[in-house]
Amino acid sequence: MKKLFAEFFGTFWLVFGGCGSAVFAAGVPDIGIGLLGVSLAFGLTVLTMAYAVGHISGGHFNPAVSFGLLAGGRFSAKDLIPYIVAQCLGALLAAGCLYVILSGSGAVDFSKPGAFATNFYGEAVYNGKAFSMGAAFLAEFLLTAFFLIVIMGATDKWANGKFAGIAIGLALTLIHLISIPITNTSVNPARSLSQAVISGGLAMSQLWLFWAAPIAGGITGGLIYKFLLQRDSTEVVAD
Repeated sequence: MKKLFAEFFGTFWLVFGGCGSAVFAAGVPDIGIGLLGVSLAFGLTVLTMAYAVGHISGGHFNPAVSFGLLAGGRFSAKDLIPYIVAQCLGALLAAGCLYVILSGSGAVDFSKPGAFATNFYGEAVYNGKAFSMGAAFLAEFLLTAFFLIVIMGATDKWANGKFAGIAIGLALTLIHLISIPITNTSVNPARSLSQAVISGGLAMSQLWLFWAAPIAGGITGGLIYKFLLQRDSTEVVAD
């Protein structure tokens, strides 16, 4: 049960910190944190929770990561559904808290794509560029696949595990720097679900992509690491 609470609180922190920074701080004139700040916020949520509760649950905080670690042989199938439920509940509660806080400033407008840090495709939100469904799917797929490769490599028994949280947090920061202008960055179905449920409309109609692409990418990344990169116990690495 403690593992599930760790996933619940870890995912809550990811959504509250990451999406909260986008909702409240990204667009503030003159002093707003912008794309770089939001990217760092998401990375910092994972980095901090990796050290806070990662030793309890493994620090997934993301259904795509759970699927990827299962495919890579690092996670038990019997724990998959309980982990995903805990992650989604934590994300939904965080989104609900963000909504209540945001509502304290007046009426909330969800009519624009990307509002409330929702994910999107096919809409010109940043720089007047709209990315197609196929482009969005490919971006989410590739970035989640590489995220899993980083996670599995950083937590490998041959790696220096003390720095795993830093590597994983920085990887998520980089992922957001790349893909916020494309999809507002998901790579995490629980994060996408939580904002879409509150916002409804376009976000809910496009939610399927932000489950399918990250999970497919996560599984692919897990398999790539397991079969192409993972060091065998009999291998000798040259100095």
